[in-house]
Amino acid sequence: MALIKTYGHIPFDKKEILRYAGCGAETPDVLALLDACIAECEGALSYKVCYLPLDARVKGGVCDFGVLRAVSKGLSENLKGCDKAVLFAATLGVGLDRLIAKYSAVSPAKALMMDAIGTERVEALCDRFCRDVSSDMNKFAGMRFSPGYGDLDVSFQKEIFSVLDCSKNIGLTLNDSFMMSPSKSVTAIVGMRDEACDTADKCAVCDNKECVYRGSL
Repeated sequence: MALIKTYGHIPFDKKEILRYAGCGAETPDVLALLDACIAECEGALSYKVCYLPLDARVKGGVCDFGVLRAVSKGLSENLKGCDKAVLFAATLGVGLDRLIAKYSAVSPAKALMMDAIGTERVEALCDRFCRDVSSDMNKFAGMRFSPGYGDLDVSFQKEIFSVLDCSKNIGLTLNDSFMMSPSKSVTAIVGMRDEACDTADKCAVCDNKECVYRGSL
């Protein structure tokens, strides 16, 4: 049975939000818009994670977690040295989606900033969760690996949703195209190690070189 964590306030990273929004300069107008959007959306955010710690057995390109298996060379490489892994789904809830939809019709700039806030927020939620679950397990977390990264097909979402019962536990649903609702949500597998290791930047191992959210490498 999946476990659940919920969070209250998680500090905002304004520079990261502006990077996601594609803002090159931090002008007074841009900063004022950012502050206004944060103030409006903060009460609409609901930080929830459902997760399941699992044994991890990797052989060749097959990752066996007992309750499910993944065939992926990329994930296998990511899990080298791990005897445990955590399968998780994280979401910000529907409130932010509603604000983005509202402002898409009347203020594209505000909608863009709200969208960037959502991207930064769900990444911050995942980071916070991985730190917490590492402490809970007395392990070191590796890099998160999600369906759609490398050769792990996006259809693997369906198996994750089945194991974690995401709809029941955190109100997260999946459509026939494997798109999640609420949209600002993440599913991933993170390997757990007994010793810390240097993990590659997630952007460096992702095949999508044209991603607008790609960090500086």
